[in-house]
Amino acid sequence: MAGIDDLRQIGERFDGEKARAADRSSLEELHARYLSRKSGLLTLEMQRLRELPADQRPAFGKLANRLKQRIESELAEREAALAGEERSAREETEALDVSLPGSRPRIGHRHPITLARRAIEDIFLAMGYTVEDGPEVETTYNNFDALNIGPEHPSRDESDTFYISDDIVLRTQTSPVQIRTMERQPPPIRIICPGRVFRRDELDATHSPMFHQIEGLVVDEGISFGDLKGTLDLLHRQFFGERTRTRLRPSYFPFTEPSAEVDVSCEFCESRGCRVCKHTGWIEMMGAGMVHPAVYDCVGYDTARYSGFAFGLGIDRYAMLKYGIDDIPLLFQNDMRFLSQF
Repeated sequence: MAGIDDLRQIGERFDGEKARAADRSSLEELHARYLSRKSGLLTLEMQRLRELPADQRPAFGKLANRLKQRIESELAEREAALAGEERSAREETEALDVSLPGSRPRIGHRHPITLARRAIEDIFLAMGYTVEDGPEVETTYNNFDALNIGPEHPSRDESDTFYISDDIVLRTQTSPVQIRTMERQPPPIRIICPGRVFRRDELDATHSPMFHQIEGLVVDEGISFGDLKGTLDLLHRQFFGERTRTRLRPSYFPFTEPSAEVDVSCEFCESRGCRVCKHTGWIEMMGAGMVHPAVYDCVGYDTARYSGFAFGLGIDRYAMLKYGIDDIPLLFQNDMRFLSQF
């Protein structure tokens, strides 16, 4: 019976080729070669069923179906075996050694501005100051008028200040927090006011339209200019190092009288003169002075009884000088290669 013999030959041929199949790709080729609907060897053979004599058809059909089931079953078994072998090989090469130390993902780093701010805050907290906070969107009264900054002052121009409306601005300093504090409580007051401030500056190596300040205020009976000098001298010695010296030069600010620019000795050249200090031996750091009586009038303080001093410093500037940073945009790029150095 030629038809049945042909089926047996197909089965024997499959057995030989199956034994040589070493991967899933080979198994897919075997499946197509024997069971493809259009050109499979067994499929084409089964299509001859109608050509056989009627008495041979039952035996042929039964054998053909058994062969088809065997091929399908053995291909599935071989595929499962190959999958197990691949999994075992992968487990051997990718095995997890639980005795090895783990690796922590990098989640960030403390920013130099944050480091400088906390260091300055700690210095003043140790001197008995408290830390006050206030809104970044301020009234022109708190930001200018109450600080004795009149309508004609250039800092009120739209070229210098971000106006939200005629009487609302993004604060240009944290001094408005001093006004809010004095309106809320009577002397004695010893506060610092850290936070972000905004001015219309072009971004370059030393300027940014958003930067960080700390304003300080002391109001009490008998406060003198000497108290201001001693406070700032202690701040700079503890922040930059014990060898740091502080110098005050006469200046003008609307909210203080007398006023002073505050310099520190250049630690890069030990005051001998270098590029950083422009060969003067000193670096300008902040403005300060005794609180102007007009400011006391705005908050209802008795100018005959109370006196005080105020100062304002840029945290960014202090961080750049302490850590040797010469380009302020680096502080705002969040580059871990930069931040991880501090």
